[in-house]
Amino acid sequence: MIIIDIRGIQKITLIDYPGKVASTIFTMSCDFRCEYCHNPELVEKNEHTPEKISVDAIFKILEQRKKFIDGVVITGGEPCLQKDLAAFIERIKSLGLLVKLDTNGSHPEVLEELLSKGIVDYVAMDIKAPLDKYNEYAPDIDVKKIQQSIELVKKFPDYEFRTTISRHLSPEDVVRIAETISKAETAKKYFLQQMRFGKNLKKDLKLNLYTKHELEEICAKIKNLVYACGIRNL
Repeated sequence: MIIIDIRGIQKITLIDYPGKVASTIFTMSCDFRCEYCHNPELVEKNEHTPEKISVDAIFKILEQRKKFIDGVVITGGEPCLQKDLAAFIERIKSLGLLVKLDTNGSHPEVLEELLSKGIVDYVAMDIKAPLDKYNEYAPDIDVKKIQQSIELVKKFPDYEFRTTISRHLSPEDVVRIAETISKAETAKKYFLQQMRFGKNLKKDLKLNLYTKHELEEICAKIKNLVYACGIRNL
């Protein structure tokens, strides 16, 4: 029996898996506490946390839709906290579907297992900040694990790094992040994701956003550090 805590499914998405039509599965729990998190009901259980969905119910939906989708996105929360993530993904792959994983990189041992099994087709790793600022988001995180995950992600068939951005990060911070993810080997893709307000982990969050022009200027600063830099959620 596969044990995985699933709290939602979006049956069709055209944006969560680049270039693919997919279904997105949302898992419960996260070991980070990013105040701008847009899925706070999946970080900690509260009155807004959806009911748990059984694995059998998820696969009934996927069986019905597998002719109409290319793949499945597994997000959260932090999926790598789930005990049977690898077994769950293997069952998805048995349907002939691609798998994209969203992760914060806090569990390189899980990424290494998935890489060794060859069952994940695309990985999107969130880079929160320069490494010396990580404890602002996860006080107990071992930054060495983030470094390990960065190098592991670059070994997957396809991948991207991304940073949710507002003026809590300076342009210099972003340059430092780009230098980190491209250490030893230039990273393929790095996206700056504009922060969204409304449903955040920190209620009444107030942070200043960069303009589109300012974000383009930041991308220009790192164009020689990564193969491709893009902007999302404007």
